[in-house]
Amino acid sequence: MKKRIGILTSGGDCPGLNAAIRGVTRAAYEMFDAEIIGIHDGYRGLIEGDYQVMTRDQFSGILTLGGTILGTARTPFRNMRVIGDDNVDKVAAMKKTYKDLKLDCLVTLGGNGTHKTANLLSEEGLNVIGLPKTIDNDLYGTDFTFGFHTAMDIATDVIDRIHTTAASHGRCMVIEVMGNKAGWLTLYSGVAGGADVILIPEVPYDIKKVAKVVEARAKSNKGFTIIAVAEGAMDKEEAKMKKKEREAKRAAEHYSSSAAVAQQLRDLVGVEARNVVPGHIQRGGAPSAYDRVLSTQFGVHAAELIRDDVYGVTVALKNNTITHNALKDIAGVPKLVPADDQMVATARMMGISLGD
Repeated sequence: MKKRIGILTSGGDCPGLNAAIRGVTRAAYEMFDAEIIGIHDGYRGLIEGDYQVMTRDQFSGILTLGGTILGTARTPFRNMRVIGDDNVDKVAAMKKTYKDLKLDCLVTLGGNGTHKTANLLSEEGLNVIGLPKTIDNDLYGTDFTFGFHTAMDIATDVIDRIHTTAASHGRCMVIEVMGNKAGWLTLYSGVAGGADVILIPEVPYDIKKVAKVVEARAKSNKGFTIIAVAEGAMDKEEAKMKKKEREAKRAAEHYSSSAAVAQQLRDLVGVEARNVVPGHIQRGGAPSAYDRVLSTQFGVHAAELIRDDVYGVTVALKNNTITHNALKDIAGVPKLVPADDQMVATARMMGISLGD
């Protein structure tokens, strides 16, 4: 029996999306009679009926390709049930497109927001399967998301390269790593890159304690300091503020987390501190070998679930085993770095300061 499968990528792009699309579709073609409908630009395409019927050859040669061949867009979950000036009922429109296309299921590749909307559609009666994508690795219920390891490799390479200029000039270099709510990427790349200080959103920092590290290293034979700071890192005073107050403060002062730390250290220590923001470089380019394998495994498992008519779930990696979770159990549940995480302990035992 033929199965018509809709597939979309939503939210920020990241390495491994195309590898996951390839995994789903090639495995589906092998296991059963499949027809693939590619939905353009995430949930926007599902709302507006923007799609194309895909052919096998369109999934060839995309394993190593960064980004997504389907296009992606951010359609915030908080607006899904809000009818705006266009007078479009988004949920009703998505259900209509699904039914008009006579889809047997919908596969959604994305992060937290994508999974919340996937769960909403599942609760509305659609057959949905999620695939966990994000460089932040902040999706609950999976050890790793695809895209994370590639971004970690890139961020680590940035830190490695900054080491040489920091050592040559005796500078304090502050590298801003992506991660607004979760510090996984900064923590892992900071450890991998040999950072002296790692600042993450989950551990509000005391700039005076960071300054002590910088001072101590300035007096040592090292003479330079490497600080990895998450874009969402905050000091102890900011941590007491409400999110909107904190955002308003930062917007008014026109600074990023790395710029703030660098300026604070210049004021406190008088050190030559520079901040570096690699930004979207961390999300670009070809996926690493690890992410190619993980994306492929996730995609193949999704095809198995479609074959077995198992829906309302998202694929996951647990204890080195590919499995799945119920969408209702993980949607909207962020995975933040816990205080007792093993990698946090590893960093501390290596003498790396977390600024607290």
